[in-house]
Amino acid sequence: MFGIEDRFLKTVKSTFGVSVVARNDSLILSGDEPAVMRAERTILELRRLHGSGMTVTLREVEAIADAIANEGAFDDRAERIEIFAQQVYVRPKTPGQAAYIESMRANDLVFSIGPAGTGKTYLAVAMAVSALKKREVRRLILVRPAVEAGEKLGFLPGDIQAKVNPYLRPLYDALHDMMDYGQLRRYMESDIIEVVPLAYMRGRTLNDSIIILDEAQNCTASQMKMFLTRLGLRSKSIVTGDVSQIDLPAGERSGLREAEKILKGINGISFVYLTKRDIVRHHLVQRIVEAYEHYEDRGASGG
Repeated sequence: MFGIEDRFLKTVKSTFGVSVVARNDSLILSGDEPAVMRAERTILELRRLHGSGMTVTLREVEAIADAIANEGAFDDRAERIEIFAQQVYVRPKTPGQAAYIESMRANDLVFSIGPAGTGKTYLAVAMAVSALKKREVRRLILVRPAVEAGEKLGFLPGDIQAKVNPYLRPLYDALHDMMDYGQLRRYMESDIIEVVPLAYMRGRTLNDSIIILDEAQNCTASQMKMFLTRLGLRSKSIVTGDVSQIDLPAGERSGLREAEKILKGINGISFVYLTKRDIVRHHLVQRIVEAYEHYEDRGASGG
């Protein structure tokens, strides 16, 4: 429960600035009363997870501690997402992620905007897979624009499908986490699940489906309008993107930025903003994001 070499306890200590002493079967927490109370809630949450048989990682402990430090108590049980593996659930790791899941359940069109590692795509795929399992929809379509980030498609070997597959790989990775290979293959062969480049969406109308557009910051304004108007009856759409990583040519408008200006305030459309507090990858990712933000802020101010 305390982690290898008491790493979990060290995380609690550093996050809340409290003293943590393990003595026999007891823990002694000391420090400012509000900090001690938050540290206690974190320890109790770890005990609950440990008692439920879950394998808890250092990354999850850091996320729980950070959530409690910044937002108060965090309970993920109400927001767990059922996927195909028996007795396995995808859970939000931060209050921001929990709010994102709630928004996807409540709205037919959700825009999720935030930095790398905040779970934008992974949670969207989990929600879609869960809806497929529960037969709430008949199809799942995962879409990405094939925009080069400093590289040229023409130099890649193979036909056009082979050229765009690397851009779709993150979507396949998420799917493989949530269903076994044989099941995924059967669903893809029968077109229950499609993973396609954005250009293949023109002219389609999709009913009884969940459609996810990933890396939407790299859509042009016209592509975004085209994608959003594919939404058919009894369908939902989730659009994810990181506006700090736009790879469009200079002078080209980002469809995600434009949609944010045009569609805010429309009933049934939700915008969710995840932040560096919601990053659940390697702990260095949050520090990298912070360092880049600091660097860009200095550049904007002429420093």
